[in-house]
Amino acid sequence: MNSPDTPGWVSGSGRSAVIDSLRGCTISGVRIPKEELKKKITCPDYIRLAMTEAIQAKDVDAATVVQFYEEAHAEGAEPAEPPEFPLIVFINSKSGGRHGPELKARLQELMGEEQVFELSAVKPHEFVQYGLACLEKFASLGDNCAKEIREKLRIVVAGGDGTVGWVLGCLGELNQQDRLPVPPTGIIPLGTGNDLSRSFGWGGSFPFNWKSAIKRSLDKVARSPIAHLDR
Repeated sequence: MNSPDTPGWVSGSGRSAVIDSLRGCTISGVRIPKEELKKKITCPDYIRLAMTEAIQAKDVDAATVVQFYEEAHAEGAEPAEPPEFPLIVFINSKSGGRHGPELKARLQELMGEEQVFELSAVKPHEFVQYGLACLEKFASLGDNCAKEIREKLRIVVAGGDGTVGWVLGCLGELNQQDRLPVPPTGIIPLGTGNDLSRSFGWGGSFPFNWKSAIKRSLDKVARSPIAHLDR
């Protein structure tokens, strides 16, 4: 699925009428220690690197992907622990104006480069086809860490309505392919209209003091209850 030409929902046929989204909740004024948040949302290195490599190679069976798996499961290797709230972020840094690149860097600082995808470089359908498929393959091989991450994974979209619709549309195709669960999605509003963000309680714009707000936003995505969006 290509990027949207205009803001709004992604059109298409055959997708489920219901997509999970996360209902925003207010946690203003709460201080979240950086290292505590990072531990809760960051996936083990071999998972992050393998997913990124699968996307870049466009092949879940690429030699380097297999190597990451084999090294993590070598005799004597300590079993990896899944994070409590695994997150993946898609960001359209152009939507953030002059703060866009800084916001991207801050997100990468909090959760690692491999869990933050710039949409100009990695399209959401590529993540679904290769990155998520890599996680699913590891799980099918008996990797309990990968299995739990796949089951608990949540998506964050940092952008405007068009960007959010694009990502939701690609994730919705998982229903067609019977690849469940479909990861629920939270929003960091960077566009101008941000009607979807308002509808689900994420606000109409990102605050000026975004450097402190970004930690609260990620924590909110991790903890928010799931709502259903009819389409």
